Amino acid sequence: MELFRSAKVVRLKSHHDKYLLADDDEEHVLQERNAATSKASRWTVEPSPASPSVLRLKSCFGRYLTATSEPFLLGMTGRKVLQTLPSRLDSAVEWEPIRDGFQVRLKTRYGQFLRANSGLPPWRNSITHDIPHRTSTQDWVLWDVEIVEIRTDADSGIWDDPDRPLPPPPPPMTGRMDSDSMSMDESSSSFSGSPHKSDGRTIYYVIAEDNGSVDNSEEHSFSFKGTSVAELTEKLEEETELSSIIVCTKNPLNGQLCPLRLHLPPNNSTMHVVVVQSSSKVAKTFNRPQNPL
Repeated sequence: MELFRSAKVVRLKSHHDKYLLADDDEEHVLQERNAATSKASRWTVEPSPASPSVLRLKSCFGRYLTATSEPFLLGMTGRKVLQTLPSRLDSAVEWEPIRDGFQVRLKTRYGQFLRANSGLPPWRNSITHDIPHRTSTQDWVLWDVEIVEIRTDADSGIWDDPDRPLPPPPPPMTGRMDSDSMSMDESSSSFSGSPHKSDGRTIYYVIAEDNGSVDNSEEHSFSFKGTSVAELTEKLEEETELSSIIVCTKNPLNGQLCPLRLHLPPNNSTMHVVVVQSSSKVAKTFNRPQNPL
């Protein structure tokens, strides 16, 4: 809460270096890069009279950032985050800031976190509330807080009560130690020790568009200890939550995508790969003769 205590208006920047924005339709929220000057990136901070440890965030349209119970996509765990103006301000518009170093996680009253998504549409640039289950996405619930306007004495209200005790600091989020080199099981138990060094290789991946184009700014990574293309494919399906994918490399000379078919490079060398959905247009071109890797 300390990061918000003196703030009247803030901007929130996601792990993907994109700002949380209120859509012009006055209903949806999204994230966008290079939007610091947009009024839609400004959120007014309101302390909740119910508890000093929670707050509300109001958009430039006067509507509240709201954690709904509606699934973002059927069958997925993430739920929609909207801007609403309910007749009664209930717990759906309340967020508990949990400090994590110089960043915060914003937790709903039901234990889920405001999450900035990445990947293919409709996930790209979307905002949901969820609990991150994979090491590679744990940082997606971390936000930088940029204070735009300072709270004056007249605005301070409930947060200015000197006799009100502050909530105890939360335990650190273990996944931030070394999210690329710890498995989920390790991250939950090894924070007190030294950072874990993986015996495997680092895989950097990006998900291709239907036509094969890629946005390298959407690249993610994880540590991989497998030895075969089949194992890597299975791990990438787990990381991306996609099924029936083709793992490709990108030819540095002509930019063409080439399926990885035979083996992985030796000596656990770092790899940069492109994930292609088998139903995409570009995947159909892979039926043509390819030079084996």
